[in-house]
Amino acid sequence: MPVNNIVPVLQSADSLISRIPGVIFQFYRTHCGRMHFPYLEGGGEALVHIDRQQLAHDAGQLIEHLTGCDYPKIMSSIERSARWMLPLTTRFRLPFPKGNPHWIAVSANPSPLPNGVRWDGIMMDISDQVAEEERLRKLSNTDPLTGLPNRRKLMMHLTHLTSLSTRHGTPLSIMMVDIDHFKQLNDRWGHLQGDSVLEQLAVHTQKLLRCEDMVARLGGEEFMVVLPLTPLQQCHKLADRLRHAIANYDFGIGTGNVTISIGIAEFRCGEPLVSLIKRADQALYGAKEIGRDCVCHLP
Repeated sequence: MPVNNIVPVLQSADSLISRIPGVIFQFYRTHCGRMHFPYLEGGGEALVHIDRQQLAHDAGQLIEHLTGCDYPKIMSSIERSARWMLPLTTRFRLPFPKGNPHWIAVSANPSPLPNGVRWDGIMMDISDQVAEEERLRKLSNTDPLTGLPNRRKLMMHLTHLTSLSTRHGTPLSIMMVDIDHFKQLNDRWGHLQGDSVLEQLAVHTQKLLRCEDMVARLGGEEFMVVLPLTPLQQCHKLADRLRHAIANYDFGIGTGNVTISIGIAEFRCGEPLVSLIKRADQALYGAKEIGRDCVCHLP
C-alpha cells in the first residue's frame, strides 16, 4: 500500500471504532493480580461515564466498583479463562448516573505473556437483548390473565421445594383452590365479569399470603397455593382464613356470590410430586362433595 494512503486508512479505522455500538479493548492481568486496560476505545454510552485513565493505570478497584454484585462472577470468569486459556465470555450490569444499569456482554480471547495474560476482545451493550429475554421468560412462566405463575413455573418451583423438604426434613403443604359454580357465574354475569373475578381473586389471595408462599393458576378457575415450611395444621388455618375472606369479599357482583373450595395436603418425605398433587386434588373433590365453601384434607 502506498505510504500516502496509510494515514487516511488509519483515520478511517479510528472513525469506525468511535462509531461502533461497543468497546474494543485489551485487558492485561499480571501473575500477581494487577489489572489494567492498555487499550480501550469505542462508541456508545459506556465510556462516557468511565474513568478511562484509571482503567489504563490500575483497573482492579474500579472494576469492582463498576460491576458491584457481579464482581465475583467476573473474576471467576477471568480466572477460568487465564488458567485454561479459554475464551472469556461473561456479562455484567454497568451502573449509569441516570436510569437503570446497562447490561454489558464481554467476549475476549486470551494470550499468554511472560508476566501474565492479555485478552483482546469487545464489550457490547446488550440491555435490549436482556430485556427481551426477560419478557419472553415472563411470558413462558406467567398466566396472561391473572399475572400469576402458570403451571410450568409452579411445577418447577414445587419440584425444587419438595427436593429441599426431602433433604432437610422440613414441612411443606399445598392448597388446591377451586371457585365454586364458576360456570354458573359466567352464565349469569358474563365471561368478562368471570375474568374480572379471576383477576381479583389472584390479587386478593396474594395479599392474604406470606411473601414466601406462591399462588399459581393451574387453568380455568383452579389455583394452587404452595406453602413452604408449613405443616398441615397451619395450612388448614391459612386455607380457612382465605376461604372466609373470599366469601366476604365483594367482587363487583355482591358479597357472598363468590366462594371457594379448598383441598389441602402435606408433603410426605420422599413421595413423588404427582402423589402430593393427587392427594390435594382428591381432598378438593371431597370439599365439593361436602357442599363447597369449605376446606378438606384426606386422613
